[in-house]
Order: sequence, then C-alpha cells, then structure tokens
Amino acid sequence: MILLENVTKRFPGGQEALSGLSLTVDKGEMMFVTGHSSAGKSTLLRLIALIERPSSGQVIVDGQNTRRVKRRRIPKYRRQIGMVFQDHKLLYDRPVFDNVALPLIIAGVGHRDAGRRVRAALDQVSLLHKEKQNPETLSAGEQQRVGIARAIVTRPKLLIADEPTGNLDPDLSLEVMRIFRRFNEVGVTLLIASHDIALIDKLGCRRIALEDGRLQEGGETDEWH
Repeated sequence: MILLENVTKRFPGGQEALSGLSLTVDKGEMMFVTGHSSAGKSTLLRLIALIERPSSGQVIVDGQNTRRVKRRRIPKYRRQIGMVFQDHKLLYDRPVFDNVALPLIIAGVGHRDAGRRVRAALDQVSLLHKEKQNPETLSAGEQQRVGIARAIVTRPKLLIADEPTGNLDPDLSLEVMRIFRRFNEVGVTLLIASHDIALIDKLGCRRIALEDGRLQEGGETDEWH
C-alpha cells in the first residue's frame, strides 16, 4: 500500500528531516511509527499525504508515484487518504455535522448522499447524537472522534494519524485506538505516528522507530489483548 525507496526530505537551510528512508506498509496493515518529537514522524506522514514532496527517492501510495502527481491532481489523490491530527483541526463556527461533511462537499458529493455518509461516520464513532452540537461543547475525546469521523467519511483506503492520542488520557487513548482497530478489521490500511509505547504494545501491530530521520528498528509486538 505504501512504499518508500531511499527517501530524503531536506528543508531550506539544509536540515534533513528524513535521510535515505526505505519502508513498506502492506495493504490492510495497521502500523505505528515512533520516535522523539523531531525524529521525522510528521514529515513521513506529510510526504504520504502530498503536503510535502521528497527531496530525493520515491514515495509510492497504492501504486501511484507521488512525484508524478501534478499539483492540480493533489485533491483527487488525497481523497483516498483519511487524515487525523492531534489538534483536531475542527471548525468551531459550524456544527459537528458540517465539520464531518466538509470533505464530501469539497469532493462534490450530492447533499442526500453526503447526509447518509456523514451520519454513518458519526455512528461509527458513537457521536450520531451530537451532530448538531458545536465542537467547542464537546470533550477532548469527543472532538478527536469527530476528527476521525471526518477522516473516514470519504471511505478512504488509507488512514494516517499524527499523534492522535497525544492530548488524551489513557482510557480515551485506548478507546480511540480501538476505533482505529475496527476500521483496520474491515480492510483500511493505517499508519499512525505515536510516542505512546505502552499503548502501542497493547495493540499487536508492527512498530518502527525513527531517529534523526532514519529507521532504527522494526518488528512485531504481542498480539492484541
């Protein structure tokens, strides 16, 4: 599903966020990327989402070489990817329903179909009863679940998440990860950046570590329990 071949990302000033990184994420896999705050985790996700482009090397997502995706085609490319952020990035001037509907509106989905899909996404994260509320009235965990609903409303093949439990307590963090696990069980590929090793070790998924933009380790953890 995701293939990185000798990928380097160098920013103006010469800083290398990623250095010669090669990595494979299989279709249907749920994988975690760990590392300290400047290890390169977010840069990796931004390359996959085509928010950034590599300085050298190749990033291939579902058979598409991102180097060959023209700027005007990036919105279409991103429709296959759901993105979840630590700070939610919700719009507080509109209700939960409209926040989740936003990707569908951008994609030109019809009003009736969009409504069905938004309510289905909210139901999957147990927030259907909150669709008319403003996100500011929700708890941190509920806001994160709205962000997840928005990410999956387009029925993406791939879901990437950048520190999705960074602001949550352990119980809420586990709840969010269980939501991700359910999506994975129906075939969605997930790549999640997280520093919460104790939580990751409960999930039975492959984990890799980055350090200064380089791959440090990879392997299997214990089974989900």
